[in-house]
Amino acid sequence: MRGTTIKQQAGTAPFIYNSGNIFQICRSCTVKYFLNFFLAFNVLLFVPAINCSAQQNIVAERDGQHDFDFNIGAWKTHIMMLDKPLTGSKTWKEFNGIVNVRKIWDGRAQIEEIEADGASGHFEGLTLFLYNPKSHQWSMSWASGDDGLIDQPSVGVFKDGRGEFFQQQVFNGRSIMVRMVWFDITPASHRVEQSFSDDGGKTWEPNFTATLTPATQTEAASQTQASAQDVNHDFDFVFGSWNEHTTRLQHPLTGSKTWFEMDGKSKAYKLWNGKGNLTELESDGPDGHLELLALRLYNAQAHQWNLTFATSKGGVLGLPALAGEFKNGRGDFYDQEPYNSKTIWVRFSVFPISPDAMQSEQAFSDDGGKTWETNWINKYTRIKD
Repeated sequence: MRGTTIKQQAGTAPFIYNSGNIFQICRSCTVKYFLNFFLAFNVLLFVPAINCSAQQNIVAERDGQHDFDFNIGAWKTHIMMLDKPLTGSKTWKEFNGIVNVRKIWDGRAQIEEIEADGASGHFEGLTLFLYNPKSHQWSMSWASGDDGLIDQPSVGVFKDGRGEFFQQQVFNGRSIMVRMVWFDITPASHRVEQSFSDDGGKTWEPNFTATLTPATQTEAASQTQASAQDVNHDFDFVFGSWNEHTTRLQHPLTGSKTWFEMDGKSKAYKLWNGKGNLTELESDGPDGHLELLALRLYNAQAHQWNLTFATSKGGVLGLPALAGEFKNGRGDFYDQEPYNSKTIWVRFSVFPISPDAMQSEQAFSDDGGKTWETNWINKYTRIKD
């Protein structure tokens, strides 16, 4: 990342522009091992003891999976950012930039990339939007180009054409509330505003505003290239389209020897001018259809990659991210997760086999990494153009 770091300068970049993992779904509905993603249908149980008047008060929740459709595309953005929020400051800084937003899962998720410049410097980041079909809420997870670390999401809904999204953050050592509002939405423009509250939401101080208008194709392609020291090419081998064959162990860490298989296709493409990438996967097996995304962001400061996963049925990003690096052509990424009332270690590994083949694996350890049980194996073969 070039120029002044807005995150360090103003303290607001991790939250701004939310425009923004055991491969098992039980962790935040998105754990990497997908124990629960196979729940394809929700069954509504009516209890006879509920009286008639209570039943009449049951209102179907609104399906908001297309609420962010207006955001898809390329935009010019004019940004005003308050210097030193919650200090009484009246000094605002101005930035202009480009926002590119592409849809995932037919719009039930989106990935947004932003790059902007002003007299105070340059910043870039991205936001992952996910729709949760169970809660009927959207989440927005921001990552700064400084470090590739993903913040806890803002969560909320649209009502009467206005979207409000909230999260709790630590800012200058204090716990505060953060509110993101989307409003004045028309085909020609829309606006975003971020505010902080340090009194439990009684009062709000706006510290970030953005006005977006459509960008031409030339303008959309004008995002500058990432500096050489920020880019890492370890994951370049994943770019392109792949056939995927998956074998998955049922009931890990129980001595199970039962595996089942899934087959599908995936596509991986570049983000952040090469400092990140995203894979979209669709596959089918005995338990139904799976839609998955894998987001990988490079932390140029730590020289590590951060990996997170989400599924369309869960609609929640698995956090914290797995972190790790490549050595001798193999990438190993780790984090600690709750699993079956225990805390375990999770390892996700990925490596190329040839220019047209690669493999990834997930393994669990319940003894501090002394031994590992592999429970998820993905084998890929490239789809030639």
